[in-house]
Amino acid sequence: MKLNKSSFFLTILGIALGTSLSAQTQKIGHVNTQEILAMMPEVKTADGDLQKYQSQLEGQLKSMGAEYQAKVQDYQGQEALMADAVKKTKAKEITDLQERIQDFQQTAQESIQKKKEELYSPILRKTEDAVKEVAKENAYSYVLDTASGIVLFSTEATDISSLVKKKLGINPMAPAPSQGAKDPKEMMKK
Repeated sequence: MKLNKSSFFLTILGIALGTSLSAQTQKIGHVNTQEILAMMPEVKTADGDLQKYQSQLEGQLKSMGAEYQAKVQDYQGQEALMADAVKKTKAKEITDLQERIQDFQQTAQESIQKKKEELYSPILRKTEDAVKEVAKENAYSYVLDTASGIVLFSTEATDISSLVKKKLGINPMAPAPSQGAKDPKEMMKK
C-alpha cells in the first residue's frame, strides 16, 4: 500500500490529536500520605503499642544481660578456686547464655518487625482504600503521593489530601502534628 504525503500527514495528525485528547481527559491528583498518617489517631495508638512491645523485649534482654554479667563476674572472682570440671561447666553456662542472648536479640528483631506489620498494615490499607475511593468518586485517573518525593510539580487544585482526610474522618483543616510525619515505607522497615 502506497501512502502519499497528504495521507501520511493526516495519519500522523490524527494520531497526535488522539493522543493529545486522551491525555487531556485524564485527571491527575496528588496526596501527601505522610501528613495524613501523622493526623490519624490509629497511628498514635500503634506507635504506643509498638513502643510498649519493644520495651517488654528490652526489659527481657536487660534481665538476660544482667544474668550474664553476674555469671561472668562470679566466674572471674572464683576461677582460681574452681576445679577444672567446675570451670568447664561454668564456662559452658556462660557461653550458652551468651548464645541465648544472641538468639533472643535476633528473634526480638523479627518479632518487632512482625508486630509493626500487624499494627501498621491495616492503617496503611485503610489510607490506601480511602485514596482509591476519593479517586474513583472524583474521576481521577492517577493519584501521586507527594510524600514519596517523585512529584516535581503540582497545583493546589489537584491536591486531594483534604478529601482523603475527610473520607478517613480527620478534620482536613486541623494542623498536622509537629512530631514528624510517618513515611509509609519507613513504618514497615526494621
